[in-house]
Amino acid sequence: MACSCSGPEPKSPAPGFRRALWIALWVNLAMFFVEGVASLQSGSVSLMADAIDFFGDSANYILSLSVLSMGMLWRGRAAMVKGITMTVFGVAVWARAIWVLEQGITPEPLTMGAVGLLALVANSGVAIMLFRFRSGDSDMRSVWLCSRNDAISNLAVMAAALGVFGTASAWPDLIVAAIMGTLAITAGISVVRHARQDIHNAKQNSATGASLEVR
Repeated sequence: MACSCSGPEPKSPAPGFRRALWIALWVNLAMFFVEGVASLQSGSVSLMADAIDFFGDSANYILSLSVLSMGMLWRGRAAMVKGITMTVFGVAVWARAIWVLEQGITPEPLTMGAVGLLALVANSGVAIMLFRFRSGDSDMRSVWLCSRNDAISNLAVMAAALGVFGTASAWPDLIVAAIMGTLAITAGISVVRHARQDIHNAKQNSATGASLEVR
């Protein structure tokens, strides 16, 4: 499930939180490649959407770790890149779904189910690892909620695989993919809007500070 939550920005992260983010980052990157390849081999669009979700979470963790100590302007610019990327990938999911529908391709349900289960294990592991930070500040809690919600999206992919297996139709896969693609697009647009506001506020604050110095 596409996640629009921002990464942690506390000045003094809880002990072990940075290390947990690094582990979560590598898990998500690995699953992005695994699901990306599996989606092409199986013809599943919902797997592709889930792979993109893993990529979005990886980008979120990278941004969290790289701009943690930077000012609002750079954090806003980083968020802008992430939001645009999420939106583009959401559109790509929709484009792929339309192409699969036109081609009449039925995905291979066993690959969908097996990789979906692997993704569920990965996301559940990350959620359990981040569970102890759920009571921290809002940003720490948001990271844990993202992992929990991603595990729910994996269940949706597995349900789509079951639906494809039972109906011999691509529609269960396409419906789940459409939902996930739409969530990616709306989340990306939301991130872009907030990023634009942060950039505007940062520039305005900078201009105000420069004006006060001149006086």
